[in-house]
Amino acid sequence: MTSKTALVVDSDSSRALQLKVIFDFIDFGSAHAADCQQWDSTLGGEIPDVVVIGNCGDETQTRMTIDSIIEQCGKVPVLLVSERDNGGRPSGELGERIVTVIEFPVKYRQFMHALHLAEVYQNEQPGGKTRSPELFRSLVGNSRSILQIRKLIQQVADSDANVLILGESGTGKEVVARNLHYYSSRREGPFVPVNCGAIPPDLLESELFGHEKGAFTGAISSRQGRFEMADGGTLFLDEIGDMPLPMQVKILRVLQERIFERVGSNKSTKANVRIVAATHRDLEEEIRKGRFREDLYYRLNVFPIDMPPLRDRVEDIPFLVREIINRLEREHRGSVRLTPAAIAALSQYPWPGNVRELANLMERLVIMFPYGVVDVRDLPEKYRGHLPQGVELEPQVMFDEDLLPAAIAGDELPLARLPRDGIDLKEHLTSLELSLIQQALDDADGVVAHAAKRLNMRRTTLVEKMRKYGLTRYATASEA
Repeated sequence: MTSKTALVVDSDSSRALQLKVIFDFIDFGSAHAADCQQWDSTLGGEIPDVVVIGNCGDETQTRMTIDSIIEQCGKVPVLLVSERDNGGRPSGELGERIVTVIEFPVKYRQFMHALHLAEVYQNEQPGGKTRSPELFRSLVGNSRSILQIRKLIQQVADSDANVLILGESGTGKEVVARNLHYYSSRREGPFVPVNCGAIPPDLLESELFGHEKGAFTGAISSRQGRFEMADGGTLFLDEIGDMPLPMQVKILRVLQERIFERVGSNKSTKANVRIVAATHRDLEEEIRKGRFREDLYYRLNVFPIDMPPLRDRVEDIPFLVREIINRLEREHRGSVRLTPAAIAALSQYPWPGNVRELANLMERLVIMFPYGVVDVRDLPEKYRGHLPQGVELEPQVMFDEDLLPAAIAGDELPLARLPRDGIDLKEHLTSLELSLIQQALDDADGVVAHAAKRLNMRRTTLVEKMRKYGLTRYATASEA
């Protein structure tokens, strides 16, 4: 979660404090618990990102409280807490003022889903968070390699030097090219991409340079090529390693002399373009095999940029997931959220398709779980991480009901391995503690004293931990 502000308004101070603890537990940011009458003095002028309304009296009083909050804070998303016996979205004016209802005691999945709906509501409001498509999703992240890529882009963007972008398919080479164009002095000019490997060799010359009427069979009119279309801007030659040798000679001439001719014409046209090329091939190996010209390679390789594969920057996966989902929301194609455990599982996958494969997975999850929360067990099987054979993922008890997924099931726990991108140790240990407490309570048939003995702790300590996490009250030894 990014750092945000939550306001919990409830006349029941113990429940307000418990909801505040839940916000603290999921690292939402700062959470404020307040009474229904003094809530405005609690914020100190700060505008909350989400408001949770509990018991503020009858429906009329609750509606008046919400109206006063909206009047002071704007169209902030409001979530209503309801006892399980009285669950269901209220009708009438109160129902129109809230985003959704959270049943109490709180379930983790429902709670995260409610926060997701609140965020979607907030983004849809006039003046809400918007992100320019020029921020280019594949370059988000804080890994060392991405920080270095951004630095290289800043260094070379405003020059006319040829740039060669290297990297596996799906790593975001075109994203780098678009950034180079966006941050250059040619930004107001066109950005024209062309996939050199997708165009038949006999049509590639016409596609790049254009042709005159009657230059060949079927040329019924004159046509501009990509070089002319990119005049004053940037021409992106994607998969240049797949370009046939005869065309490589002609591209080399354009790079050297900055002029070209349309097919069927003897008139030279000046090429006022910035060339950015990309390939997934090892061009030095292609040169040794005679499939790529060495002189063209050195013309293109003035400023090389190597895009790292996703498996080497797994610490960026949470940022990439967020950016991809934001794009899907902007395009009104739906939305979804992933639990920390699901993100951790994705961070262990090798990603042969790189960022493109991750984007495809997010689109699939949006279709399968529209505006839902995806856990590890909801992911396609190959993305669930490396678990012992035969082990199935089970939900984990939290806030009275289950939802943090257990990574391991069974009596014996294998030696834990630290994921390549690390873990949130606080969250991991809390999840493990909850798992063991619930197992002990289940084994002891809910008798707290017996469960505490199994956990080698004092009964009062176990009761405090249960109260801290909002677990359902179990029977004491005297009650059993």
